[in-house]
Amino acid sequence: MTVTGAREASEDRVFAALANATRREVLRLLRDGGPQPVQALADHFDMRRPSLSEHLKVLRDAGLVSEERAGRQRIYRLEATPLAEVQDWLHPYERFWRDRLKGLGALLDRMPDDAES
Repeated sequence: MTVTGAREASEDRVFAALANATRREVLRLLRDGGPQPVQALADHFDMRRPSLSEHLKVLRDAGLVSEERAGRQRIYRLEATPLAEVQDWLHPYERFWRDRLKGLGALLDRMPDDAES
């Protein structure tokens, strides 16, 4: 696999991980609450722990979380670097929409107000 192919595969895993609401909520919990054991995360969801473990595996495979063993517990921590890469990918689209909205604003400013009619 080429470097470009490996990067694209990594990006695909990140986007696939972010496509699920449960996984996005896990990331939010880790962002807001810091590193947490699986059970603390599981307490926020109405699902069995093996189901949450599958979500955590997807996040781990995408590089969005890391896992550390502490005795019998597994502690999960947010790894934000892949999110910065997503932001870098999205940036040109943000610029595109900002330019479009600026153009719309300029058009609206040139249009006569209905109150003047």
